Amino acid sequence: MKYITLRMVAEKAGVSVNTASRAINNKPDINIETKKLVLKIAKELGYIRNAAAVALRTNKTGTVGVVIEDNRNPFYAEVLNGMEVAAREKNYHIILANTQIDYKKEEEAINLLLAKRVDGLLITPVQGRDDDIKKLIDANIPFVIVGRDFENIELDAVYNDEVKGGFLATEYLIKKGHKRIALIDGFLYKSPAKGRLEGYKKALNKYRISLDESLISVGDISMEDGYKRTKQMLEKNLDFTAIFAYNDMMAFGAMQAIKEKGLRIPEDIGLVGYDDIPFSSLISPPLTTIRLRKQELGSKSVMLLLSRINGKHKKVIKRMLDVE
Repeated sequence: MKYITLRMVAEKAGVSVNTASRAINNKPDINIETKKLVLKIAKELGYIRNAAAVALRTNKTGTVGVVIEDNRNPFYAEVLNGMEVAAREKNYHIILANTQIDYKKEEEAINLLLAKRVDGLLITPVQGRDDDIKKLIDANIPFVIVGRDFENIELDAVYNDEVKGGFLATEYLIKKGHKRIALIDGFLYKSPAKGRLEGYKKALNKYRISLDESLISVGDISMEDGYKRTKQMLEKNLDFTAIFAYNDMMAFGAMQAIKEKGLRIPEDIGLVGYDDIPFSSLISPPLTTIRLRKQELGSKSVMLLLSRINGKHKKVIKRMLDVE
């Protein structure tokens, strides 16, 4: 394959390579008509900028690596859209890697993206371990943690008010008359799971409802796991009248198990999810869920990362987004 070079564009336009470069890179101090001519010829010839050459000259590739925990979850589709829109506005492009909720794959993804010389990383970490995160800090590589936080590590992060979200979900069920509320949560080394549990306990405490540890189940956060754990709780005949699910995908699984038992939602068992993914309003009955600002989570993460890349802030910044 033969690539069209900047020199070919310059020769066709009858200008120097430097002038052609200034036109294509939208630099000032160039005649507007000359710029239009160069851009027109570049388009006609099918010129594509040599990213490797630009990177050598500027020490930047104009790319951001995104490490996503599980791209099967529609939640991340909206977060990614927010990232892409914000990155594109700043002339950046995104390279995506999925870890399938596996720490080893997270390490591999980070190393792969760094090998591609991305300018920085956006990471939704598994949080099973933090060795890879500490290595990034030691290497002074720009990165932002998305939708998670590490309490014991000083790092840039954008995440949701999980305690408030857990409180609102539980309070909603309490106000519907429920006092025996089961929580199917994620593993508690994940900061969102820990925060949602804290919010759950705060709501019970506020309304003077005693905590029953047997109604709290922790584990994986997939739809399959939501189904399995809800089925187990129903088979054990635990005395509960409502379920707060860690996320909407788990709530979908819980809904299937409830229906298989011949029970109705919300008449027999109340159910609240978390994330407000698009499918939540399309199922029957529609799922009550905590709404997160997913697009904003993505866009603010990008803006914080670019600020770090461009040296506009030195101190660690943690931004918490509201939920409703």
